[in-house]
Amino acid sequence: MSSSAGHAQHEVVVVGGGFGGLQAVRQLRRAPVSVTLVDRRSFHLFQPLVYQVATGMLAAGEIAAPLRSVFKRDRNVRVILGEVSGFDLAGRRVLLERLPNGDPERELTYDSLIVAAGSCYTYFGHDEWRAVAPDVKSLESALAVRGRILTAFEAAEVEEDPGRRAAWLTFVVVGAGPTGVELAGQIAEMARHTLRDEYRAADMRSARIVLVEMADRVLPTFPATLSDRARRDLEHLGVEPLIGHRVVDVDEDCVTVSPAAGGEPTQIPARTAVWSAGVVATALATALATESGAQLDRGGRVAVGPDLSVAGHPEVLALGDMARVHDGQGRPLPSPDRRRSPCNRAATRRA
Repeated sequence: MSSSAGHAQHEVVVVGGGFGGLQAVRQLRRAPVSVTLVDRRSFHLFQPLVYQVATGMLAAGEIAAPLRSVFKRDRNVRVILGEVSGFDLAGRRVLLERLPNGDPERELTYDSLIVAAGSCYTYFGHDEWRAVAPDVKSLESALAVRGRILTAFEAAEVEEDPGRRAAWLTFVVVGAGPTGVELAGQIAEMARHTLRDEYRAADMRSARIVLVEMADRVLPTFPATLSDRARRDLEHLGVEPLIGHRVVDVDEDCVTVSPAAGGEPTQIPARTAVWSAGVVATALATALATESGAQLDRGGRVAVGPDLSVAGHPEVLALGDMARVHDGQGRPLPSPDRRRSPCNRAATRRA
């Protein structure tokens, strides 16, 4: 097998230890290649259950698996802790920074590159809201949210002013996608069932959980019948779905919302706000598109072909939440062709 960089073995660099990167490496661990997996975290996070860590239902270790442990028996796989800062596609290099030994930067050469950098939440140009309305995308932020939720219950127990106690017991979840729906429902379950007999001064059953969604229904990407069922279930739990509204301001004491179609804003006194709206690709998608000349869609996802390769760079694949797959005529596809694994092709494609 040839190698453009002159290595004894074909070098594959995989960026991202999430679902996409993890599966890519698993497909390559028996192939005659050398694989380097790069991530800024040392563990794989099972993101669908992060909200359960945020609400205290699961411990962090139950949804996080150390990457080195996952691949400890695969001698052709190396894990590097570091943050990817950019790409040099012409020189076939991945640029790293924030290395654990203190080195300011480093570079990795490759014959094939797989980028699976995932997605993140956008605050629609208001990054200052992040400090007062954290998201639940990472393990660190989920633990921070859990601390805020539990602190709110404790504060309500010692608060003597009824108005301020009500604000401590008001929780605003922004975004009624799957994560927001699950999170709002779990907070309601905590207040009305799990914790209701554990406090004496504050009535946990009076907690108010508001779920704000700019679209005209919860779970807007799902069929309408499922959205209706989810709304009814949420209301049964005590959640208030506030659909057709957008957030216009957030601070430590309240969340201000306004009708999406226009109208007077309304302030919701709340000491706890959690963000789960506006999913976009990470900044590495933009970096890859800038370097390769590929297009980005409105969600910041880089355009790739049906084999997940970046146009003009058959040795570079992008996959997962950061990629938008197109067919040979440039038309978007709902998902890549699963009959043939592009990860296997990366191992055997001649550079």
